Amino acid sequence: MTTLTEAPPPLSPTAPEEKPPRRPGRLVPYWLLLPGILWLLVFFALPMIYQASTSVQTGSLEEGYQVTWHFATYWDALSEYWPQFLRSVAYAAAATVLCLLLGYPLAYLIAFRAGRWRNLIMILVIAPFFTSFLIRTLAWKTILADGGPVVGALNTLHVLDITSWLGWTSGDRVLATPLAVVCGLTYNFLPFMILPLYSSLERIDGRLHEAAGDLYARPWTTFRKVTFPLSMPGVVSGTLLTFIPAAGDYVNADLLGSTDTRMVGNVIQSQFLRILDYPTAAALSFILMAAILVMVTFYIRKSGTEDLV
Repeated sequence: MTTLTEAPPPLSPTAPEEKPPRRPGRLVPYWLLLPGILWLLVFFALPMIYQASTSVQTGSLEEGYQVTWHFATYWDALSEYWPQFLRSVAYAAAATVLCLLLGYPLAYLIAFRAGRWRNLIMILVIAPFFTSFLIRTLAWKTILADGGPVVGALNTLHVLDITSWLGWTSGDRVLATPLAVVCGLTYNFLPFMILPLYSSLERIDGRLHEAAGDLYARPWTTFRKVTFPLSMPGVVSGTLLTFIPAAGDYVNADLLGSTDTRMVGNVIQSQFLRILDYPTAAALSFILMAAILVMVTFYIRKSGTEDLV
């Protein structure tokens, strides 16, 4: 006996899948980004390109400058002004370390111990921003003036004897010395250290401290094992926000220092506005930018965190 089976019905051609219509709202984020991109192009990228072309030009202000791809300007600038580069890095590093030593305890106090006084202390931290950078720096000329109370107290405590031996001051003077420049840098950039530290410390869950106490950890052990590692994003952000502008600063060295404390920012300012050697000034600017970029990249990789505040 044979069994007849019905043949399956022929397959109907599948209709092509219809793509969902593109919604106009999907382009809104890109339109919102457009003003920022244009701003960066006009006020950052174009000036950078112009300065790059200026650094390889030759000529004079009277005869005019022409692009001759004279890359020897970079080597000439570095070989002549390398002491100012090293001095800028040393001053910026010293100011960054001082800002960290002064700012971390204050940020810790604001985050965990300030209570109802938190807002008031935060206002006092950002209060220097209410005045001009120039005025704040000029105020230090009065604070560190010869014969003033600060210099008198340092003389009484014989602190100036130690700083003079280290080469930070000159005799009984503080002004026109490296110490005065570092003090000015520390004061002006201290808020840039405190704010990221506070933001990072405030995010730490207080229950972690309680858990460390339940495990019989001492306060110093809790800080070393819990608080400080979790605040590393703030430490990295604060040190970068302090070191980068301090390395390129020229106001503090100009107002509080002397010819022996000139930083690379002073050389660039002088080349642009006084000597009018634009190629050398542009080359110095790019050398400084490249050096800071290399140091920052190395620092971020060695810090062990990329979660910046």
